[in-house]
Amino acid sequence: MIGGGSRQPKAAAMLRRFPELLRTTSTATLLSRRLPQPHRHLLPALPADLLSAPRLASHFYATQSAPVAAARPPRAPRPLRTVGSLLRLNDLRDNPGATKQKTRKGRGIGSGKGKTAGRGHKGQKARGTARFGFEGGQTPLRRRLPRRGFKNRFSLTFQPCGLGKIAKLINAGKIDSSELITMKTLKDTCGIGKQIKDGIRLMGRGAEEIKWPIHLEVSRATARAKAAVEAAGGTVRLVYYNKLGFRALLKPEWFAKKGRLIPKAARPPPKQRDKVDSIGRLPAPTKPFPFTTEELEFSAKREAAKVIIA
Repeated sequence: MIGGGSRQPKAAAMLRRFPELLRTTSTATLLSRRLPQPHRHLLPALPADLLSAPRLASHFYATQSAPVAAARPPRAPRPLRTVGSLLRLNDLRDNPGATKQKTRKGRGIGSGKGKTAGRGHKGQKARGTARFGFEGGQTPLRRRLPRRGFKNRFSLTFQPCGLGKIAKLINAGKIDSSELITMKTLKDTCGIGKQIKDGIRLMGRGAEEIKWPIHLEVSRATARAKAAVEAAGGTVRLVYYNKLGFRALLKPEWFAKKGRLIPKAARPPPKQRDKVDSIGRLPAPTKPFPFTTEELEFSAKREAAKVIIA
């Protein structure tokens, strides 16, 4: 070959002298020179000490810092600077991964959320939003499903209170049995919960523990509870309070704070007149009110009607 014969012996001789150059010449001087790249088929077998050395570049380029960088240990995280056992304010930082950058939409195709910003092409979802439950004009699900049942507007919710609990409060000294026991008395002594929606229903649980006469004013009472109290020489009066009346009964200080007068007790509606004995008294009474002849007759008729219905 013309022009190739003179280069081959020169490259082969340089490769034969390469181990000697490594031993005699300094690493910085050798690695800073540019060595010609010989033909692949003329490369002899390199010694083992050269194979274990760092790999050179395509033109036998290398830098002096290559072996140094390979032997350098991984960089440890910067320790927190503290003053004694206290942490400096300028060293406070979030844990790695605790904060996440907000996605910026419409900032070029390189961000992955550019142009259409993840909304796609055209359509209602790309241009805006529809109201909740809108299905594009067809009959929505809430209208396709049939209705079931109803909500009674005249339903009443009473909180139960057993005679056994009242007996325990009397034995503990929290309630005076000689005084009138009202719904306010039961609430103040934790005989019932805080939420009294439409009143208290007196239950017959623990009726055998009532062995002394007590006088009660509640919204409703079961036949067993009323019979147990009356057998011990006490009385049970069913009274009516509306929402405002219950507030005046349980929290009279609210009206004083607002600078208002305590309202008059309201009369029961027509559907509840035959279920109560009288209108509730305001403010909360402390002495039992004796039954009149009319109230006793009306109470007897009500109990007789319950027996007939049962």
